Amino acid sequence: MNRKELIDHAFNAMKNSYAPYSQFHVGAALATTDGRVFYGANIENASYGATNCAERSAMFSAYSNGVRKQEIQAIAIVADGETIASPCGICRQVMAELLNEDTPVYLSNGKKEMDLTVKDLLPYAFTQEDLK
Repeated sequence: MNRKELIDHAFNAMKNSYAPYSQFHVGAALATTDGRVFYGANIENASYGATNCAERSAMFSAYSNGVRKQEIQAIAIVADGETIASPCGICRQVMAELLNEDTPVYLSNGKKEMDLTVKDLLPYAFTQEDLK
């Protein structure tokens, strides 16, 4: 799947965002090497700590369906803000665990775009290698 298609999927996923508190809508789409796409949207909660980000929702959905990091082609994360939204620290740590470090990460707000990798987002990630 090409970059533009994946970003379009992420904007489609953003339509399912539940953001009554922040009014900040985020969508994510994760593409696999066999052509499947897994959606995620931010889902807020009044307690804030129980909120789940779009990119974690997409990754957890893929993993819940049996996908593993070697099968993940790329992830796109989009938001409706004035600036490009970058994944939060928790999402970066989850990305470092569930995606390969060279997995492309496409960010967009519909006006601007940025292409990174997981390693760009978290260059000194704490990983399973650190537990040895």
